[in-house]
Amino acid sequence: MSTTPQTLTAERILEATEEVLRRHGPAKATVVDVARVLGVSHGSVYRHFRTKAALREAVTKRWLDRTTEVLAGIAADAERDPEARLREWCAALFAAKRRKAGADPELFATYSVLVGESGQVVGEHIAELTAQLTRIVRAGAEAGVFTAEDPAVAARALFQATGRFHDPCYASEWELPGVEGEFEAVVDLVVRGLRS
Repeated sequence: MSTTPQTLTAERILEATEEVLRRHGPAKATVVDVARVLGVSHGSVYRHFRTKAALREAVTKRWLDRTTEVLAGIAADAERDPEARLREWCAALFAAKRRKAGADPELFATYSVLVGESGQVVGEHIAELTAQLTRIVRAGAEAGVFTAEDPAVAARALFQATGRFHDPCYASEWELPGVEGEFEAVVDLVVRGLRS
């Protein structure tokens, strides 16, 4: 069924863009391909996204936000012990990244390219993730569980220390034997550091 410009939404365009990226990859995907999937003119797509770069940035943000939203609930759960929240948050980040890389490797590779093009979007994503970690570390410091003098600095250090388990450049290592044990060892070390 063809879509008319009146029913065309940014979300539908982003869904179609993801489909086109999966099929053609980032080098060959065009706005015309997206419009064709939607049954509209490419001008209709440009009414929602002024440039191809803006469309690619929006689809990248949407992809990254899926992870951010899952983690936000963990970070906001003030009823739970901060150490348990911290461990769960780190595990959920690792699991989300592994799931994305393993479930759809072609799309993961495509997004790895797009992420490289979208510096501002990636910066905002990392800022949101470290803000979530900061919330958890601050709660731990206020409860006397952690001794972080500056929760924001500690959160950034924690994010960097666990990078091997969420930075896409390490995706090829995420399914190696023993990686879960290595992940747990790093998280244990970081948590001990926050407690001392």
